[in-house]
Amino acid sequence: MKSVPRQNNSFITAGIALFLLIMIIPVNIPAESAEEKGLAIATEADERDSGYGDSTATMLMILRNRHGQESSRQMRYRTLEIPGDGDKSLTIFDSPKDVKGTALLNYTHKNGDDDQWLYLPALKRVKRISSRNKSGSFMGSEFAYEDIASQEIEKYTYKWLRDELYGGMECFVVERYPMDRKNSGYKRQVAWIDKDEYRTWQVEYYDRKDAHLKTLTMTGHQKHVDKYWRPAAMHMVNHQTGKSTDLQFSDYQFNVGLTDNDFNKNSLKRAK
Repeated sequence: MKSVPRQNNSFITAGIALFLLIMIIPVNIPAESAEEKGLAIATEADERDSGYGDSTATMLMILRNRHGQESSRQMRYRTLEIPGDGDKSLTIFDSPKDVKGTALLNYTHKNGDDDQWLYLPALKRVKRISSRNKSGSFMGSEFAYEDIASQEIEKYTYKWLRDELYGGMECFVVERYPMDRKNSGYKRQVAWIDKDEYRTWQVEYYDRKDAHLKTLTMTGHQKHVDKYWRPAAMHMVNHQTGKSTDLQFSDYQFNVGLTDNDFNKNSLKRAK
């Protein structure tokens, strides 16, 4: 009869001890910080919106004072994606008559100050918007010049605050802080970004004294060319003045063939 080899009890005991040690003592893997997670969310949202080339849209701007009285303006919007830098955009006013022909040209940069020019047809001249004035109101609306420019991720530092439901959607809540603290009208902004498509649904703006200044709400997001999400409407309310501005978008078009020649200071004067 064959004898059964005896197991090495000391080896088994050592193995059990090692297993228990692994289970009890936490592995020293550094956790992702709130700042790193915030930047990662912003980067993912930016990458999902990259590669559209150029686009156009029609806009209706509705200005509303604290008493609810309204006035409206018809506008057109053109934008051009610049590889390695921020976007270029051109906003043209078509009505009413007193602002017809007014046009705003934006060159947004990933680093350094953005370039902005405003063409005023009544004066027949192009006015450069200084970076010191980017917190000023855009054409009497509750949107500042810095709100109109594309929001490049390099313009901010970020911090993930929490996850929570917004409109029935699971969202990241991310705080961002302007790099240009000297000229920005904001100390910080808080954005709600959904986890499924990384669309921004709401942004709260806090002034330099950290008081809640404005809230931007975006609604009616629609997907274009099977990839790019755009809102149908934006509602900006100023909590300190009681005024608000709506932007309603329609007729989005992509890859229409715009070039750099459509986005220079001369194009401001000939915008049609």
